[in-house]
Amino acid sequence: MTSILFLGLLIGMRHALEADHVAAVASLAANTQSVRQTVRIGAVWGVGHTMTLFLLGGLVLWFDTAIPERLAQGLEFAVGVMLVLLGLDVLRRVLSHRIHFHLHRHTDGHTHFHAHSHHGEREPHDAGAHHHTHPQRFPVRALMVGMMHGMAGTAALLLLALHTAQSTFQGILYILVFGAGSIIGMALLSLAIAIPLRHSARSLAWTHNGLQTGIGILTVSLGCLVMYESAAAGLL
Repeated sequence: MTSILFLGLLIGMRHALEADHVAAVASLAANTQSVRQTVRIGAVWGVGHTMTLFLLGGLVLWFDTAIPERLAQGLEFAVGVMLVLLGLDVLRRVLSHRIHFHLHRHTDGHTHFHAHSHHGEREPHDAGAHHHTHPQRFPVRALMVGMMHGMAGTAALLLLALHTAQSTFQGILYILVFGAGSIIGMALLSLAIAIPLRHSARSLAWTHNGLQTGIGILTVSLGCLVMYESAAAGLL
């Protein structure tokens, strides 16, 4: 049993690296201002992903039923739509926000490189008017996106759990370990995503915006591909 659960942990970490997951978290992280914030978004995505996997997967295993194929395809299509919307939102921010970069010193003496938007401002730029705080709001959006991905991935996970688990309890435990793996994997992936975003913010504004534009375009493209594949599978 231990080997099966360890396998579930590794597969969960691998599952976090799937293209649609990477695209979603990259688009969510494109507007973050720190590495910690980016990693937090990835971890919360994993929590949301695990929540729906556990709830839906546990119910299906407990009642010994199956998820209809048409419903699974519909959820995959919804994930594609979500990716397109996330990518378009990244592109909207790049086009509409006037991003400015500078060194900023707080009243406590802490100095950091700060990026902010001048979207909607009509007055000339005041380099001294940069008093701001660093709110730590819970990333609800990342949680919801993770939950959506969890719903779409439940069917595939259950097939794997049913083939490896010897009981309902072991299957549910497998889902929890798999979810823990996805949280760890996505947190590590978010750290890798944060590094180039952070370094580009420390160089020129156009470099940072170009990186965000690339993320937006790739996310939209992948969303369209997911929608096409799920729609085509529904016609077969």
